[in-house]
Amino acid sequence: MLVYPKSRNRPFHLGPFPLETLPRDDSIIAAESDKPPSKLVDSEREDGLLVVASDRYSDIYGQFSDGEPALEKAPVPDDLERRAVDLKGAAYFMDASQVGICHIPQNAWLVGADGTQHDHAVVILVEHGRVPDVGNLAREWVAPSVHPASNMRAAEIAGLVAGHIRTMGWTANTHFDGNQALDVARLAVLAGLVVRRGSDIENPYLANRFSLAVVSTDYAAAIDRPLARRALGAKGLRYWWGQNGAQSGRERNRRAKRRSDQSRYPMETVKTVDRPTTLIIDDEVPRVPKRAAFFERALQGDLGPKAQAARRRFSFKHPMSYSQLNVIRAMVPYQDGEVAEQKNARFSDPVENARAIKALSYFLGADITGICELPEYTWYSHKEDGQPLEPYHKYAVVMLIDQGFDTMEGGSGDDWISGAQSMRAYLRGAEIAGVMAEVLRGEGFPARSQTNADSDVLHIPLVMWAGLGELSRIGELMLNPFIGPRLKTVVLTTNMPLEVDKPIDFGLQYFCNNCWKCARECPCDAIPLGDKVMFNGYEIWKPDVERCTRYRLTNSKGSACGRCMKTCPLNKVVDADGPLLTRGASWLGINAMFLKPMMVPIARWLDDALGNGKRNSHKKWWFDHEIINGVTVTPKAGTNQRDIDPSRSIDPARQKMAIFHADMMPPPDAGEPVPLDRKAGLAAMERVETPDEARKRLDNGVVRPPHYVATPSIGAGEGVERVESPYVED
Repeated sequence: MLVYPKSRNRPFHLGPFPLETLPRDDSIIAAESDKPPSKLVDSEREDGLLVVASDRYSDIYGQFSDGEPALEKAPVPDDLERRAVDLKGAAYFMDASQVGICHIPQNAWLVGADGTQHDHAVVILVEHGRVPDVGNLAREWVAPSVHPASNMRAAEIAGLVAGHIRTMGWTANTHFDGNQALDVARLAVLAGLVVRRGSDIENPYLANRFSLAVVSTDYAAAIDRPLARRALGAKGLRYWWGQNGAQSGRERNRRAKRRSDQSRYPMETVKTVDRPTTLIIDDEVPRVPKRAAFFERALQGDLGPKAQAARRRFSFKHPMSYSQLNVIRAMVPYQDGEVAEQKNARFSDPVENARAIKALSYFLGADITGICELPEYTWYSHKEDGQPLEPYHKYAVVMLIDQGFDTMEGGSGDDWISGAQSMRAYLRGAEIAGVMAEVLRGEGFPARSQTNADSDVLHIPLVMWAGLGELSRIGELMLNPFIGPRLKTVVLTTNMPLEVDKPIDFGLQYFCNNCWKCARECPCDAIPLGDKVMFNGYEIWKPDVERCTRYRLTNSKGSACGRCMKTCPLNKVVDADGPLLTRGASWLGINAMFLKPMMVPIARWLDDALGNGKRNSHKKWWFDHEIINGVTVTPKAGTNQRDIDPSRSIDPARQKMAIFHADMMPPPDAGEPVPLDRKAGLAAMERVETPDEARKRLDNGVVRPPHYVATPSIGAGEGVERVESPYVED
């Protein structure tokens, strides 16, 4: 507790609640099996925009309730316990509150259902979200929607676990409220998640504040035992302290006492400033086309055929991430939609609107939310097909999605679960922003979710302007003072009047300037060891994006890469369950920045001395698998098993970095590959400005350098044919 989190040695598949400590009673199996099968009873639905939006997304997940399994079975162990670790881990990875596994008795099938196919059930329990405070405008959205929203989340998790199973070669179907052939309550009893109390069911920790979903399958795994009736008295002192490393009742209580428009982290304590802590020359930052993004360049063949082929699968090489792909695809058509003709007059106050939007985001599962106006340069200049894109909204609601500390602890950062960590956050963000956009459009305000699959805006500068982070040495990645770099973003753009947040300053520029751990541990030497430079009008530790992109795409011993996130000293647990040392250091780093010259060298040394950034075997739940031609196999190249290397020398002089200015980007409407010129990129690095040089140039009235001007269109016409993104159906 002093140095490491209490959860350090808690196996991830046990989940956040200490279910393993509860008393069990096998006699309940016979009692449940003797009961007659149930009939399907339609649940009542209240009206409301959020109810409709939640049900729409539940319907999306219902599209994946069944499907054909892979033609060959994956090389999974015969050990049923190890299989259960993988299944439970996958569900907890997607933020299930509790998970249990049981056999399916014949009477668990609803009257009229065919109960011959599957004999195992994975039961998923999702805690209800918190209703916004009295007086918050979001309360009217949320109050009738608590169950539909958690049902949506349960359906999402069940769909992904089922997809994961099918990708490994077994059959699997999902069952949830409105889409079921099974008595999910009976199975929850048998799986050891709830206890019957009269005609109702109750969870020892959550009472009746939960929703359920079930995955039925022929994939055998170790089963759980039913809870004894006396398990309902489980909330004792050990629970409040964090029994067995589980989440403590103290931490849950702390979160519940926070205002509903505030995140679980005290962002309100962080110093705010008028402008970001890195120099941005607003008038000089060019708008750039989507065609210039390096993953897009790889897709269109600019980085050669190997990178192009890898782009179609690099994040989806593992069964868990592959199961997420189709779901992300299915949400894209709902990012925008029709707007109600009449604006709701209740939403005229920007301050109250902002509080409502934040409360809604937290209810739906965002980790930290901020709001800003959209600078013109944050809009892409052209769509993927080369057509011009004009700004259409004023405000951005920027949300951070935590990629998950525990799973990141279990991996190397560039092993087989890395891609799934990214996709999990992208999927969750798309769900949250998509639902929010539907609600706002229903109130008469234009709104669009801007997701990893389809975004018209650049997210990185918006994170700064929305007061959620500072630019880090990693380069094109923001660090938040509480979750560090382990984040992905989603943006909701809208014209609803909103109070904006201010940028923050928690001393990261000094910290990153004197810490090189991410650069030291980068497997492809893409993170700069030297000082910040000016790139297209803004100050940045500019990474070698080509190196980074090629490694993430072609990594043969894993999917993608997040080594920089995993090894960063700010990748920590800083809530009530975090270690006292980390919590104290975090408080000092935010509230006593004058101590950083003394603290940073100590923090950097201590982080290595404590072994932070190494793999934690207690947190590894997944199988190291790779999908090749639709079949899950053991990776031929093996698995990256890196730990940290404190002895590696830091020598900025040895590092040769390539940089590709705006005038080196491909034309927005280029229909053919535009080969990358690395030699030109290396030469360009030799002529970049320093931030001080840029300030002097501005003082002397010198216009922006010509290489800040983006490559113009070549006039291809109505739109060019292009290689389609993996997020578009084949």
